[in-house]
Amino acid sequence: MTDLSGLETELRGIVRGEVGFDVTARALVTMDASNYRRVPAGVVAPWDADDVAAVLEVCRARGVPVVARGGGTSIAGQATGTGVVLDFTRHMNGLLELDPGTRTAVVQPGLVLDRLQEAAAPHGLRFGPDPSTHSRCTLGGMIGNNSCGSHSVAWGATADSVRELSVLTARGQRLRLGTQWAGAPDGLRALAEGDLARLRTGFPELPRRISGYALDALLPEKGADVARSFCGSEGTLGILTEAVVGLVQAPRARALAVLAYGDESGAAEAAAGLLPLGPLTVEGMAADLVRSPAGLPRGGAWLFVETGGRTTAEAHARAEAIVRAADVVDSLVVTDAAAQRALWRIREDASGTATRLPDGTEAWPGWEDCAVPPARLGPYLRDFRALLAAHGLRGTPYGHFGDGCIHVRIDFDLLTEAGIGRFRRFSEELADLVVAHGGSLSGEHGDGQARAELLPRMYGDETVRLFERAKAVWDPDDLLNPGMLVRPAPLDSGLRFSVLPRRPVDVTFGYPADGGDFRAAVRRCVGVAKCRTSTAAGPAVMCPSFRATGEEEHSTRGRARLLHEMLAGELVTDGWRSAQVRDALDLCLSCKGCRSDCPVGVDMATYKAEFLHHHYEGRRRPAAHYSMGRLPLWLRWVARTRTAPLLNRLASVRLLARAARRLGGIAAQREIPAIAREPFSRWWRHRQRRTTGDLLVLWPDTFTEHLSPSAGKAAVRVLEDAGLRVELPPSRPVGGQVCCGLTYVSTGQLDRARAVLRRTLDLMEPVLRRGVPVVVLEPSCAAALRGDLPELLHDDPRAPLLASAVLTFAEALERHAPGWTPPAVDRPVAGQTHCHQHAVLGDGADRALRAAAGLTGELSGGCCGLAGNFGFEQGHFEVSKSCAEEQLLPSVRQAPKDALILADGFSCRTQLEQLAGIRGRHLAEVLAEALETPEGRRGPGSE
Repeated sequence: MTDLSGLETELRGIVRGEVGFDVTARALVTMDASNYRRVPAGVVAPWDADDVAAVLEVCRARGVPVVARGGGTSIAGQATGTGVVLDFTRHMNGLLELDPGTRTAVVQPGLVLDRLQEAAAPHGLRFGPDPSTHSRCTLGGMIGNNSCGSHSVAWGATADSVRELSVLTARGQRLRLGTQWAGAPDGLRALAEGDLARLRTGFPELPRRISGYALDALLPEKGADVARSFCGSEGTLGILTEAVVGLVQAPRARALAVLAYGDESGAAEAAAGLLPLGPLTVEGMAADLVRSPAGLPRGGAWLFVETGGRTTAEAHARAEAIVRAADVVDSLVVTDAAAQRALWRIREDASGTATRLPDGTEAWPGWEDCAVPPARLGPYLRDFRALLAAHGLRGTPYGHFGDGCIHVRIDFDLLTEAGIGRFRRFSEELADLVVAHGGSLSGEHGDGQARAELLPRMYGDETVRLFERAKAVWDPDDLLNPGMLVRPAPLDSGLRFSVLPRRPVDVTFGYPADGGDFRAAVRRCVGVAKCRTSTAAGPAVMCPSFRATGEEEHSTRGRARLLHEMLAGELVTDGWRSAQVRDALDLCLSCKGCRSDCPVGVDMATYKAEFLHHHYEGRRRPAAHYSMGRLPLWLRWVARTRTAPLLNRLASVRLLARAARRLGGIAAQREIPAIAREPFSRWWRHRQRRTTGDLLVLWPDTFTEHLSPSAGKAAVRVLEDAGLRVELPPSRPVGGQVCCGLTYVSTGQLDRARAVLRRTLDLMEPVLRRGVPVVVLEPSCAAALRGDLPELLHDDPRAPLLASAVLTFAEALERHAPGWTPPAVDRPVAGQTHCHQHAVLGDGADRALRAAAGLTGELSGGCCGLAGNFGFEQGHFEVSKSCAEEQLLPSVRQAPKDALILADGFSCRTQLEQLAGIRGRHLAEVLAEALETPEGRRGPGSE
């Protein structure tokens, strides 16, 4: 057995980059986006090619395997291994050169594709292949898998864009691969020239043949292209350290034709016929992969056909020509760039959405990207469907119809012996079916462990033996990614689910979307890694802590991997008490961005609350859990004793404030917010109330009640102007106020949260019986009531009643005062949509209300970084500030001078004030202020 401690010590002595043999570093790379799991000995993030050479030398001497890893989005298991994993994303991630004249770029293997595209775009260039994971996949991974993407009908696979490759062999030889045998290791030319007939006849000619080694690229008539033959070798032949890649001219304008068909068969039959018209893409998907068909033409399946041109009119004309040539149920042609991106996101998210069938059943990769000749796609899909039915399986095909390449996730039972047996039988029969249609087992993502065992069915035994001989030429010691492509591990071994507990674990949340099973909730993360996107696009939120740190440990996927290993108990051995899991979750802002932005709906905020509940059960908690986690309790005490003015004065004394921060676990850089002298509900009791109109109950959340009563007063003013009657929830003299439990949930004090919420339901029971809508001004509180409440009190029938009664301020006006006209503010706005509003509530009503009031401009996405207690806790300030600097602060700095800064969340307003000295306001405050101007003043209920 390898001496891991000695290996780690030796590597640390010679490697300039990071060496991680700790539990967290290893746990983060046990899986990629496949069904497989391998526990590595350690992880090295090499600084340069010399580091790679040093790692190979040490590992060769010790007989330790080496696996190269990029973004970890491989779906066949080839980015996992039991030896040393090389993580190129930390340091070897540069764009070294971009030459517009020769249309080439020199890149390192860890460079994310989108970074190359951003650099090439100003020159009118782009890298042709573009997998749906373009925002996080790396060039090295794309070369290793010979990735393709949606534009392959125009620009081919990655191999078509590779010019030269710098490679280190396992024995330390540095090679520069190119055409005419450039860089070929000793013995490769003799191997190829000794079997030319096989190379000419044994490799199917189709656009998406990725399976096996591309040895036919070594044929003299194909230029003896060693670089091309290296593409798709999945890190088994050498370690890539640098690449020269070709770029293509990007169309100046694009149009997107969305063609609707009755079903997927109709779409598949039509795809090949569109190719002579020169489209840039011909992508297909069916209705059951679409969360919402909004924006799509009516139909049961669609082709996404993109066209290009020198002008928008030319691109549009080409798209219209395709529509005319296609026999469609309905169609849509879009030239607006933003509208095209929105439609493309539907297609790109399919790799995640496909992991849950419409009824919530789990579905898995394994047969993700078989490819057949495009003209055979229709018949192949019919046979594929029949094979699924024969095995009692379900799946929804989608993908690159123009290239005959189909993606699909299938509801394999990979948890039981019988289910795994069916998985094997189906795999063997499907391999035969693909071959019968003249296809390739892999059309994009490589064979890995998922399909390599079946390569003899496609190529025959003799060609597979030729693959083995080629591997021996490059890597005679079988050091590089062993078990992939040649002498593969069985396709049904090492499944990542086999290590999970056989019985459900006891948890507090209900996990309704996962059948109440925390194991299934953790299994949701399949590794597509959308959370590793380094820049937030549009309204997206996920994952602010990853973007702030760049560390996998602080991504949604990284945290999910640690939770998986916690349940497995092999690497993380102390379960809920794990310090590694706690530390990974520590920088989770509980923004809930993953709940909406993750294609598979991972809800890390809930998982974090669950973990903290168990982790600190029966133990002392951090000071912040007492000071801020129980904030509603302390603020109610202050209100009852009327000591807010005294506490505010004490907080202004620097020495006392410093001591209070230290005792309360609050960051030294933070100012303690002032407590309102008069709580909102006390003001309410002394005002004259409107007694007619539709009744609404206005929720006095902790922030509105004690810290920002002005928002509540403004909301009352506006709602009454709209002709509505406002009341507050019932209360009791002692300890009898409603509360959403948010601060208890976010700090994992779930027993207290459940008690608080049950008391709240007791108080709200009369309101619920009458079916009165409940307006909640604070987005985080509204999200807690809609989401956390029914999941925490899943055994209380009143919980979903209250959750369904909750409305945001804008929703209340939209639904209950549709004839009301808001005052004309007519000002530009800036600010940020609250992360919980984006993730849980939606902001359609807010957008409509702003537009009706003449408030122009878009609010930014992302997270403000304060996120309730997160940004106040010790050790979080820098991350909190970094999150704010990503979108929120730049948006308000760049806003017009007369812009109003909108921030419905108290945390967002506090962050703006403390970091930028800017006052943000709730939308209700802006409208109420406008009502008091001569232009906006009106009588109650006026329209």
